[in-house]
Order: sequence, then C-alpha cells, then structure tokens
Amino acid sequence: MPTPSFLLEWDKAGERLYETGVDRVVLYPIRDTISDPTDPYDAGVAWNGVTAISQSASGGEPTPLWADNIKYLNLMSAEEASLSIEAYTYPDEFEQCDGTRSIVAGATIGQQARKMFGLCYRTLIGNDQKQTDYGYKLHIVYGCLASPSDRSYATVNDSPEAISFSWSVTTTPVEVSGFKPTSIVTIDSTVTTAAKLAAIEAILYGTPASGNTAAVPAKLPLPAEIVTTLTV
Repeated sequence: MPTPSFLLEWDKAGERLYETGVDRVVLYPIRDTISDPTDPYDAGVAWNGVTAISQSASGGEPTPLWADNIKYLNLMSAEEASLSIEAYTYPDEFEQCDGTRSIVAGATIGQQARKMFGLCYRTLIGNDQKQTDYGYKLHIVYGCLASPSDRSYATVNDSPEAISFSWSVTTTPVEVSGFKPTSIVTIDSTVTTAAKLAAIEAILYGTPASGNTAAVPAKLPLPAEIVTTLTV
C-alpha cells in the first residue's frame, strides 16, 4: 500500500522537542517598604538545592447559563496560578517567606507572618539532534506566598537520606499592559535573540564588578520592563 502524501509532516528531524530539568533558581523577597511600584522586590539571591518546581492552575472553569430552554452561554471563572517547590535547602532570605523570624542571634521562632516573594528558574529544552543543548526557558513568577510545609526528621541509618523541604505557593497576578494580569512570564531562548536574552539575564542574575564599573544586584523585572528589554 503506497504511503499517502500530506502537507503536514510529523516527527521531522530537529522538531522532536521536550523539556526537562530545573536550575538557576533565584529568590527575590518583596521589600519591606515599597517606594517605587515598578521595583517592589529586593535584590535576588541564588537558591541552591532545588529538586523540583511544579506549576499548576486552578479556576478557569465554565459556569453554564441557560435561557429560552437552551444553553445560553458559558461564563469562565478567573484562573489562578500556583507552584510547588521541593528543595534540600533554602537561602537565609527565604526564612521570612516561610514564617520564621530571628528573635536574637542564633535563635528563631516560627508561625510568623509570611513575606511575599518573586521567583525565577530555568528549564531546559531538548530535541532529537542537540539534546538539552538546544535551548531553555526562563520562568519568572510574581506575587508568591508560601504555605506551611511538613518536615520529617529521621534517624541516621545505613540508608541515609537528606531531608527534603517542600512548599505550596499561591500567586497574586501583576498588571500587563494590553492583557489580563498574570503571575508567570516565560521567555524562550530559541525564539529570543542572543543579545536580548543576555540583557534579560543580566537583569535577573545581576552583573559582577568590572574595572571602574560597580556590581549590579540581581533584580526581578516586572512585565513592562521585560517587554521594553525584549523590543529594544
């Protein structure tokens, strides 16, 4: 039987894409006092030991309305983005985001107000030719608020395991000109030019001092700044 000819083609070389991994996680605690609404987050800090970040969405569900003995229309509920984070450790700056406060040097207490924060992390894009060298995505998350998490401590034995921390995180969307508010912006390195991508990463990760140029702290840009940087 002859193979039929179609306009569409599947599984072409170089187009068998997948995503994997998580790295380059950065935490941006919100400022205690926000004097500039375009820059509400403190300088970013590296978050080591993250093993998994999962994105999920709730809402976005239809509510049917009936009239004239027929289904008249569907009203869609607002959608909310949330995350779950798993890690072996976390930066000191995250303690306030986890409801911990220092009462004296070396002593902390829990069950305190939880500080909001922003987050940035990278996932890898692979294909059938370059594997994970094909590209990556930057995920920028705003208005995060962590929920309490369980911590299980076990005796050291002949099958040692490191304690794994986990948090459920809800988000509060930020304004995006011309669109509905959002909590997550994703930047694809396979679409963005190298120069523009480098400019975004310099903002997200900061730049070290060089010669007479001072170091620039890592910063969480709001969507308006991202749009400006990617369209220059």
